[in-house]
Amino acid sequence: MRREPIVLFDNGAHQCLMFDDLVSGDGVQSNQFLIIDHDEQLLLDPGGDLTYTPLSLELSKFISVQDLTYIFASHQDPDIIASLDKWLLHTRAKVICSKLWARFLPHLTANYLAISHGISTYDRIIALPDRGQSIPLGKCQLKAVPAHFLHSVGNFQIYDPLSKILFSGDMGASLVEDATPVADFAAHLPHMEGFHKRYMASNKICRLWAAMVRQMDVEMIVPQHGRPFVGQEMISAFLYWIENLECGLDLMGPQDYQLPR
Repeated sequence: MRREPIVLFDNGAHQCLMFDDLVSGDGVQSNQFLIIDHDEQLLLDPGGDLTYTPLSLELSKFISVQDLTYIFASHQDPDIIASLDKWLLHTRAKVICSKLWARFLPHLTANYLAISHGISTYDRIIALPDRGQSIPLGKCQLKAVPAHFLHSVGNFQIYDPLSKILFSGDMGASLVEDATPVADFAAHLPHMEGFHKRYMASNKICRLWAAMVRQMDVEMIVPQHGRPFVGQEMISAFLYWIENLECGLDLMGPQDYQLPR
């Protein structure tokens, strides 16, 4: 039996929900998020076929899925948006993604959408400029903030000024099976260090991102995989660690570019 979603924030008119137990089989654990403000909703990184059916069923307990307002795709990976064709068919949602990936998303949809249902993928996409933009949702304004090269070349995160939550995508991700908040940063580090060293582009990018987040009023950083960082102590510990991490290009050398034996 599935757990109830984790309520990250709820003031009556504005809710942030996290679904953390919908992946089954061989798929990597991932979190899906729903932000509701009054009568509009935004679904973050809904995933692929592994999550489509269980996520739709869970969402139907809170909203009319057909009337979903937005789907947000932080980047182009399968665990982010591979179920796009189903969401286009069964909802009226607009899909928000980087302008770099907007022209590639039709590769995730089948011809039957256009032929049998008259659905144009292009007409349903909102392409974000590199510097991001505000997204009106109900009576609030969410922020699509740049996170390029962390790890995708066109990458965005959602900042919710009302709940003060930064939905950080792969930044802060950990390879664990539960989504309880991090309580011991040092003990948590082994679960995310290898991932960040490989998937984040460089220390320069990490420092630029951390400097941006320090200027924001953030009380919770919630990644797409693993555990969130809640409160200033854990957020500060993560920002200090990531802005000092050598990763990606910093670690590459001639030994990594050789003809295989």
